[in-house]
Amino acid sequence: MLSMKHSGFDIAFLHPRYWLLWLGLAILWLLTQLPYRVLLRLGRGLGVVMRYAAASRRHIVTRNLELCFPGLSKTQRQDLMRENFASMGIAFFEMAMSWWWPKKRLSGLVQVHGLHHLQEAQAHGQGVILMAIHFTTLEIGAALLGQRHTIDGMYRAHKNPVFDYVQRRGRERHNADAQAIEREDVRGMLKVLRQGRAIWYAPDQDYGAKQSIFVPLFGVPAATVTATSKFAKLGRAQVIPMKQTRLPKGQGYLIQVEAPLQDFPSNSDEQDCVRINQWVERAILTQPEQYLWAHRRFKTRPEGEAKLY
Repeated sequence: MLSMKHSGFDIAFLHPRYWLLWLGLAILWLLTQLPYRVLLRLGRGLGVVMRYAAASRRHIVTRNLELCFPGLSKTQRQDLMRENFASMGIAFFEMAMSWWWPKKRLSGLVQVHGLHHLQEAQAHGQGVILMAIHFTTLEIGAALLGQRHTIDGMYRAHKNPVFDYVQRRGRERHNADAQAIEREDVRGMLKVLRQGRAIWYAPDQDYGAKQSIFVPLFGVPAATVTATSKFAKLGRAQVIPMKQTRLPKGQGYLIQVEAPLQDFPSNSDEQDCVRINQWVERAILTQPEQYLWAHRRFKTRPEGEAKLY
């Protein structure tokens, strides 16, 4: 998801069917030149529009908060839902900032703690699974960390070739020597890890039952991929957790790289998945309004259990 060495501009991108998209991107580029605090306010406004316009996503967010925070009152969950949509609206402008802001302007917004964990692994030729989760700040967090340390990433091309081209160019400029690995290319991922490189990987979404086992997440059985353990074992890699946080009052961003997980992987996929979900819970609880609650995390259910959405 970080950097892709694919083909460049195609004359076919100028076809009239893409003109509306080009116009929208041009308008977004112009808006992105505004001061950071203004973009934050615009993002919050966009979040209000999204909250009213995207009824299905609002239902998913509301349901996830009901499942994960039953101890909160309805009013508290509604407040959290509103803040979550504000965070998603801000993320739209953060995406554009990460694509188009000058590197110096962007880097001035970030504090990075714990970078030495990645540097030490690199110095010892140790591959790293940089274990992240889907916060709304994912795009800008990847750009900011990519300025400090090379990170490879899993990649799935966008269906619209023009958007895919613009997105790739925006991401590549922060991580010039990074490699892109197709999501299904397990061999490619293991090769990268054995070369002593770091690869961004997020195990916190529902990818179906095939490669998952059910372990609790906020007390709810959640289909959790076992791939983190398998990749770490086969790639002889450390697992280093990280998260990024949008700081209050326009102070920018904090990236926290944690110490490598010890005694991981274990001999039990279930134990490893429980440990991962416990870390995911702790990370979310530090900033629940910034998590991507619009994902149907509990879509896959154990056999015989009713659907939750």
